[in-house]
Amino acid sequence: MSTVPTDVTVIVLFALAGFLLGGAYSTWKTARPLAIALAACAVLAAGGALAWWLG
Repeated sequence: MSTVPTDVTVIVLFALAGFLLGGAYSTWKTARPLAIALAACAVLAAGGALAWWLG
C-alpha cells in the first residue's frame, strides 16, 4: 500500500482552500451565509495544510 507524499497533501489542501475562498468571494453579494460557511471551510483547509506541513 503506497502513501501519498506530504507535499502533495499540503498542496491539495492549499488548492482546496483557494477554491473555497474563490467561492466565498463570488457568493458574498448573493448568499452571505453560504459565503461565510465557505470561508470557514477555507480557513479549516488552510489550517489543516499548515498543521500537516509543520507536524
